Amino acid sequence: MIIRVDDPQDEHLDVYARLTEHQLRNRLEPSRAVMIAESRLVIEAALGCGMTPLSMLLDERHLGSMTGVIDGLPDEVPVYLATRDVMSHLTGFAVTRGYLCALRRPTPAPVAQVLDGARRVAVLEGIVDVTNMGAIFRSAAALGIDAVLLAPGCADPLSRRTLRVSMGCVLKVPWARLERPWPTGATGLLHAQGFTCAALALRDGATRLDDPHLAEQERIALFLGTEGTGLTDVAIEACDESVIIPMAHNVDSLNVAAAAAIAFWELGGRR
Repeated sequence: MIIRVDDPQDEHLDVYARLTEHQLRNRLEPSRAVMIAESRLVIEAALGCGMTPLSMLLDERHLGSMTGVIDGLPDEVPVYLATRDVMSHLTGFAVTRGYLCALRRPTPAPVAQVLDGARRVAVLEGIVDVTNMGAIFRSAAALGIDAVLLAPGCADPLSRRTLRVSMGCVLKVPWARLERPWPTGATGLLHAQGFTCAALALRDGATRLDDPHLAEQERIALFLGTEGTGLTDVAIEACDESVIIPMAHNVDSLNVAAAAAIAFWELGGRR
């Protein structure tokens, strides 16, 4: 159902620009929660993963290239067409490439389901930058990580920027939020499932990431910490061992997204 929109203030477009991330998540009514996919690639990834579309907003110039996608939508899903100027005025910036889609937010998966069959797991603590979150998920999908667990307080993986930065990979890697108490609840649960818990942290006596014994672990959970200070001391102490990435030129650390990619390759990608 294609509908042309000429007024940026049209109430049907509120979901794309005038609702906050908090409102989109709709914690009071989870069954009505919404997520926004930006760019054709992310929209196709979301639809390919079985997400339920609610509406689509397109730059009118892209209608022809999206015919196949539109034909696959349920008849009742509106596809709003707008000029580039209307879309820019609506969003306040011109970075969407002219493709937006509102989808029903999926029901959060339980931790037990996410860990079922997983051998390589990333556990994130304090990751609040949505760009880093998206980059970590993209690396996790590409480099053999089976699941991602989020400590309380981590950024929302389904925010529109995280979805865009991850190129839709947030929808391809199973993930779940951990409950308190943190971190003992997490390590206790992982130990019960047969996981070795390794903290990526600068500690004396830490194991080199390329130590063969790490790759030999049947199930391993790698803990990664916040962008500024890394893992908290309590999280490090709750793990079985600390792991470091060997570095040169007196550099002691990397951005968490870069460190994650290296660690994921060493522990998961080589499989």
